[in-house]
Amino acid sequence: MNNASAVRTTGTLDTPVARYDLMHAVNGRGTFVCCRACLPYLMQADNPHILSLSPPLTHDAKWFSPHPPYSIAKYTMSLFTLALAAEFAGHGVAVNSLWPRTAIATAAILHELGGEEMMAGTRTPAIVADAAHAILNLPAKQWTGRFFYDDEVLLAAGVRDFSIYDTQPGAPLIADFFTEPLPGMKEFH
Repeated sequence: MNNASAVRTTGTLDTPVARYDLMHAVNGRGTFVCCRACLPYLMQADNPHILSLSPPLTHDAKWFSPHPPYSIAKYTMSLFTLALAAEFAGHGVAVNSLWPRTAIATAAILHELGGEEMMAGTRTPAIVADAAHAILNLPAKQWTGRFFYDDEVLLAAGVRDFSIYDTQPGAPLIADFFTEPLPGMKEFH
């Protein structure tokens, strides 16, 4: 699981080089280093999976323009999904990405991105954990090189009541970064 991430949602001129370096060291480089270290062992496993928390790939500049350094750092993780899935398909190692449809109740939301007001429109981390569990139990040789949304994975697994994941029941949900809001959702700002 490549879950570590460094975040700073600022534009190019407002992002210090040190913060840029941190985001790329944690997000992109971290994904590479962890995958490289684990792959020799995964190639010997019965149902090996690598799962990164990174968004589906896109060419739409609207996901890059508000915060290019962060966006590029996250999409570097997604590029590793695509590349490693192809490189290790012959070894039976599944390499996929998972992304939340909504903002998730994390310390980053609380302390850096939106505070208590934004937390009301989030879902708990359990939705991502449950989706990851479902993906990691799929047959690796048949499920690789894919970009999943948490709610779609759980819907396919039979979950019908997503309100169990709401941080504040009834509050309008906020679409996560790199995600189009569904009807009734607010955009992430």
